[in-house]
Amino acid sequence: MFLIALPAFADNYIWMLHDGQQALVVDPGDAEPVHAALARYSLSLAGILVTHHHSDHTGGVDVLRDELHGLVWGPAHEAMSEPCQRVEGGETIHTPLGDFEVLDVPGHTAGHVAYVHRPAGQAPILFCGDTLFSAGCGRLLGGTAAQLHDSLERLAALPPETRVCCAHEYTLSNLRFAAAVDPDNAEMRAHQAWAEAQRRQGLPTLPSTIGVERAINPFLRVGEPAVRAAVHANATTDPVGVFASLRQWKNEFR
Repeated sequence: MFLIALPAFADNYIWMLHDGQQALVVDPGDAEPVHAALARYSLSLAGILVTHHHSDHTGGVDVLRDELHGLVWGPAHEAMSEPCQRVEGGETIHTPLGDFEVLDVPGHTAGHVAYVHRPAGQAPILFCGDTLFSAGCGRLLGGTAAQLHDSLERLAALPPETRVCCAHEYTLSNLRFAAAVDPDNAEMRAHQAWAEAQRRQGLPTLPSTIGVERAINPFLRVGEPAVRAAVHANATTDPVGVFASLRQWKNEFR
């Protein structure tokens, strides 16, 4: 099974999973990178997975229907163009490239979902849309801080080797914020140097892994003393309160 990040727009990634013959794509906001990759690798488009309704994740879906030999799967509780096979957490969808577990991960939007695929002999793959970014998380654009914190806790509980396929190349800006929050985090600083080298070469910083994110991502570390101190949280502040303060700080961070 091959995993490819297709750049789109200024900083989006459309994720493609293929077996040399058939392909699935996740969040195709733009059809053109998908068309080009299908032609380059001589692949048939067997399915489309959508995590949430924002146009930079759905804009290419209808254009791709003409060459789609399968279904579009999307969140049960968000506006989606039809036909669309609606899914929600707890379900398993069956595709020509294997099974995908659906997780409800509201917060960025109210009905956001994620997909977990466990290819034989390979590390699991998480397609998380805009819920979890490397060293960051999505803005609250429909859900609540409590929802997004809970969603991130659910994702952080996945096996540490799980590959994290975020939908945006936000890693460097997120790491600059992480450095302000947790400047003594040596693993984060080492990852920052690695990510800077990747981008200088024009290479993606993704996929990350759940293990890496647990070590470097302040939004997965709201219980750590350094993160709590950074947002001036006292001993009685609950994790959701720390998370909300951290998310508001990130909104204003320059």
